[in-house]
Amino acid sequence: MKLGIVGLPNVGKSTLFNALTAQKAQAANYAFSTIETNIGLVTVPDKRLEVLAEMYHPKKVTHATCEFMDIAGLVRGASKGEGLGNKFLGSIREADAICHVVRCFEDDNVIHVESDIDPARDAETISLELALSDLELVERRIERAKKLLKGDKSYEFELKLWERMEEHLSGGNPARTLSIDKAESEIISTCPLLSIKPVIFVANLDEKSFTSLENNKLYQTLLNVAAKENSQALPICAKLEEDIIDIEPGERELFLSELDLKDTGLDRLIRASYHLLGYISFLTAGTPEVRAWTITNGLKASQAAGKIHSDIERGFIRAEVVAFDDLNTCGSMTAAKDKGLVRSEGRDYIVKDGDVIHFRFNV
Repeated sequence: MKLGIVGLPNVGKSTLFNALTAQKAQAANYAFSTIETNIGLVTVPDKRLEVLAEMYHPKKVTHATCEFMDIAGLVRGASKGEGLGNKFLGSIREADAICHVVRCFEDDNVIHVESDIDPARDAETISLELALSDLELVERRIERAKKLLKGDKSYEFELKLWERMEEHLSGGNPARTLSIDKAESEIISTCPLLSIKPVIFVANLDEKSFTSLENNKLYQTLLNVAAKENSQALPICAKLEEDIIDIEPGERELFLSELDLKDTGLDRLIRASYHLLGYISFLTAGTPEVRAWTITNGLKASQAAGKIHSDIERGFIRAEVVAFDDLNTCGSMTAAKDKGLVRSEGRDYIVKDGDVIHFRFNV
């Protein structure tokens, strides 16, 4: 899973990136302090692996991973090459989803590329630039479809779709908000549109307003922006997260509880991203290794097996499955089997989040 951290210059992208990845990317009080895209790989927090490790005492515990990309700030006119526009747009194409950081705090000591703080305007600036960048690609698809239509009338459907998308983008609307069916979605997927990517708005707050969200009018404004797009606005204090990352794990929970928090911003952002992209994790457990595997929700058992190795998918016989919660309650696989909680599933079984699976195969 690749998540691109984007936003206007100097809204806290690099501070958030450093907090999430425990890296030291430059975070300065001036525009475009980030020029090259910074990349950090983090493990996906999953307490289920800790429980399984206590059961199996494996030689190795492997978490799923998430890649964060701290992308150069974008300004008005980026789609035409302003600022670091081309570099920004090229980097974001690699992301599976966008973490759009929007500043939601006042601080005269921290500069802003505009004259004041306005989350709605700031969010619209980036959304508009992505839409305008996509518009150029769509116009090329329209020209292509018109040429092909002369020799093949079946391209009329595609032409009308791209013309509808052109009108939608011309209004400053992101591609993801256009209502399309499955057949249209397959056509749209052939074009690398930026504004089609799913988005989580990350409201960067200061420490004071983070603990009283209902009183932060800037955050409430961003909530309304996200609601209009059926997106989520996730409140995070990047500076606070940067402090948390330096605290020893044993003391971290105490620190969070004092702030009335159950988990870190990293935990909440990854959970939100999994939900946004329709991802789940199944687990494998044994003495050699306990591991989490990220898959798309709705995948069949044989396809999930292929995520481990193509030989397992090809030689799939059956999957022995137990829900993690059941296994945890029983305390061991033997006890779970004695209670009839371990099921034998065929290749078409739809894997569920938290399934602990042992694949039987023969190659």
